[in-house]
Amino acid sequence: MTDNELLLAISNIVQSQVEPLKSDIGDIKLTLENDVLPRLQTIESCYTSTYKRYQSSIAQIDAMQSDIEIMKKVIAEHSEKLNRIA
Repeated sequence: MTDNELLLAISNIVQSQVEPLKSDIGDIKLTLENDVLPRLQTIESCYTSTYKRYQSSIAQIDAMQSDIEIMKKVIAEHSEKLNRIA
């Protein structure tokens, strides 16, 4: 066998082994495009909307926490006064 014939035989062997891989890669691309990417986009959308909702509520939560601390002090003072009266 000549060098060219050996190279041609090797090329044919490699080609026959690469063809099924090309098909598998095509299936994987379709799965990614049709299944995985839409799901990731949905997850991202949910995460982003939840983050924005919590981010806008942080100031309100901080204000409520301050109000609760003040209410605790006032309630404790009123309890002391009521105990002294009773």
